[in-house]
Amino acid sequence: MNGLHGIIFSYEKEPGLRELVEHRMPASIPFGGRYRIVDFMLSNMHNAGITDVGVVLHGNYQSLLDHVGNGKTWDMSRKYGGLRMLPPFASNRRYQSEEFRGKMEALAGVRSYLEEIRQDYVVLADSDLIINIPLTKVYEAHLLSGADITCVCTPHYRETEDATFFQLGKDNKVVKTLCDPKKPEGYHCLEIYVLRKELLLKLVDDCAAEEKVSFRRDVLNGMLDALDVRGYVWEGLAAQIRTLKEYYDRSMELLNPAPYLELFAPGRPILAKEDDEAPTYLAPGSKVVNSLIADGCIIEGTVENSILFPGVRIGKGTSVKNSVIFKGVQIEEDASVSYIIADKYVQIRRGGTLTGHENYPMAISKNTVI
Repeated sequence: MNGLHGIIFSYEKEPGLRELVEHRMPASIPFGGRYRIVDFMLSNMHNAGITDVGVVLHGNYQSLLDHVGNGKTWDMSRKYGGLRMLPPFASNRRYQSEEFRGKMEALAGVRSYLEEIRQDYVVLADSDLIINIPLTKVYEAHLLSGADITCVCTPHYRETEDATFFQLGKDNKVVKTLCDPKKPEGYHCLEIYVLRKELLLKLVDDCAAEEKVSFRRDVLNGMLDALDVRGYVWEGLAAQIRTLKEYYDRSMELLNPAPYLELFAPGRPILAKEDDEAPTYLAPGSKVVNSLIADGCIIEGTVENSILFPGVRIGKGTSVKNSVIFKGVQIEEDASVSYIIADKYVQIRRGGTLTGHENYPMAISKNTVI
């Protein structure tokens, strides 16, 4: 889409994700058997015809750089424009060593990039959102309404941290913004915004001049009277991944056909970096029930209600239930695991037993040997 430019924020640390973000940012957490969380927003933009995207970085972003590469997977490897990674050293200000306190401060840190945007409109989005949304329709609704800012929101509230809610009036005009309310009401903001490039630059400059750092508090709430802010109501599946339990619950939902087919709609494919592996091998006597199994796995035991990423090995006599097992994990013979999230290259030795709980899944750090 020639008129729309993408900005993805991937700078926030989420302590609620614990072991999963020891070696990576939330955007590069594996999800759904073969994807990373950032794949969803990149694919949404690709499916809308957006070819120029900037990813705002800060912190432990090496894993994300390795995964995204030059953006070829999403047809964003281009001589002009394409995918641009925007680490904090893109700014000559203080942001190199300090964490961004909010979206407006992050945008101020890459203001020189914003000035070079060729498109008239910009879509801002977080990188920790699991969603398959037609951004083309959001953009068209924004143009039709004549709004200053269009915010994607949902009536389906899910418990999450740092939540923003809107009360909508006539023509979906935002009449009130609630940031982190004790009693949520109205429409849950999904942190996807569409606005003109010129307005974005003005907001960045105005906020920087007054030391304002937050988009939702200082713009959506603080400037609501001066701006025409509209809501775009999304009825489909959407999930922000902010805690370990949110990650586990959203992963387990994929074992149900309806959410899986909605998220991975054929008309709007979710693209991911290729991971060439041999076909999965199911040994005689093995058993797999209601699970997502990626390529390259060797299964000699039992797997039930679980998600296995590429290269997982399940030993003979081993039982894996209600778990998410990342790439390269080895679970040796006669072991038993349930309600766990095992990060990449974990090794669980012969005869071991690990048991979490549906409400408190056990997370195992990358490269751990148990």
